[in-house]
Amino acid sequence: MASTLDPAEIAKFSALSAEWWNPSGPFGALHRLNPVRLQYVRELAQTYLGGRGRLPLKGVRTLDLGCGGGLVSAPLARMGADLTAIDASEEAIGAARTYADQAMLDIRFECTTAEALAERGEQFQLVTALEIIEHVSDVKAFLEAATALVAPGGLLVLSTINRTPKARALAIVGAERILKWAPEGAHDYDKLVTPDEIRSGAPGLKWFEPIGVTYQPLGAGWALSHDVDVNYMMAGQR
Repeated sequence: MASTLDPAEIAKFSALSAEWWNPSGPFGALHRLNPVRLQYVRELAQTYLGGRGRLPLKGVRTLDLGCGGGLVSAPLARMGADLTAIDASEEAIGAARTYADQAMLDIRFECTTAEALAERGEQFQLVTALEIIEHVSDVKAFLEAATALVAPGGLLVLSTINRTPKARALAIVGAERILKWAPEGAHDYDKLVTPDEIRSGAPGLKWFEPIGVTYQPLGAGWALSHDVDVNYMMAGQR
């Protein structure tokens, strides 16, 4: 199976590992995005995985793929997930593990890749890959590995930035260079992935329609929407 590792991307985020849990730091935008991303995951779990109540992922074998410092891993664990979280950066895994230990969360962390886990034959009812696909070296190989990791009837949930002129203007020029919501250079426009590319790269999954994540002005923050031109989320079922 082809490698998905991009050493430059890993180095870029490893250098920022101390900042993962700083809501005012370079990952502040992800902190603000988290409630909306988790709302989408919760709704999927309730609809397709039998989730109920305060612990919609209770007992659900879950993988947080490209977990970074654990911003999604921690709330997934709090939703009751039987959780494994992986990342290719030792520094990011260290930050995630430190937070989880302090919060007394039961998460299995491993510094590895999607393809390595797939080669071991691992499978999960829920695989989340949030804000990671635009940072891998080979999108097709990543989608093949991620698909292999989904158990029959399970879900793969992705979130990323669309490759559109609007996304270039808002997510790269606006968010990185002007508003400083993300580290400048965090995203390479040419590496952004469209919904059609996700569908064609993982034909083994039944893909639902993508849903947009848009910023609402006047302090309303982020919300799910029909506009997928910039940020979007997408789920597929095996």
